[in-house]
Amino acid sequence: MIKSKKLSKFKNITHAFFNRLGGKSNGIYKSLNCGPNSSDKQGNVKKNLAIIGNKIKARSKEIVLLNQVHGSKFHYINKHSKLNSKLEGDALVTDMKNIPLAVLTADCVPILIYDKNREMIAAIHAGWKGAYKDIVNKVVKFMLKKGCSSKNIIVAIGPCISNNNYQVKENFIKKFLKKDKKNIIFFKKTENRNYFNLNGYVHLQLKNLGIKKIDIIDKDTFNAKNNFFSARRSISRNENDYGRNISIIMIN
Repeated sequence: MIKSKKLSKFKNITHAFFNRLGGKSNGIYKSLNCGPNSSDKQGNVKKNLAIIGNKIKARSKEIVLLNQVHGSKFHYINKHSKLNSKLEGDALVTDMKNIPLAVLTADCVPILIYDKNREMIAAIHAGWKGAYKDIVNKVVKFMLKKGCSSKNIIVAIGPCISNNNYQVKENFIKKFLKKDKKNIIFFKKTENRNYFNLNGYVHLQLKNLGIKKIDIIDKDTFNAKNNFFSARRSISRNENDYGRNISIIMIN
């Protein structure tokens, strides 16, 4: 369990980025796999979510999870929201207490957001597709419309695949350069291989929104030593599936 130093200053919120340690799953899912959409035994996933709930002092059934689709859709959770149905999208926003917002990742970027004056939180799952489709911009701009302020917003960018291991093809680069030629700064070439800096791309998006209080948890999910689930690492090992890391935030 990793915490952001910047978010940890606020006692009225609970947050954490969890790695793969401390759960009940076995095999390629060992051990804290929190992905209901994985092919892991659902009983084990439920036990793992119960462990998470216990860690953050919430009931596991209260944890709001999404059917993530690598898009830019988000959900605002209020007193009218029906949380017993699975929501589809890649981000959650709320100002309600005791509603744990969670996203699942396995190389993508988990982003946790808190406005200390408005007391509003958000959790974002941003893979390259979501980031490219401006999910970060859309969520933050929604929060600003709801009374948040960029000067009061604190963001933690969680563990994700590093630019040392995020190999991409030429057409991937062209896609980003077509959107903005300045995006060239997020790519590097090593031994005729191209690599993408995903969390750097997200970081700049946040800075461009006027947010200055940004914490980057610099842990590479691809590196097995860091004990995170990684889709790309699993693919490189010819494994047929992979576990999911959970990142969570809640107003107490």
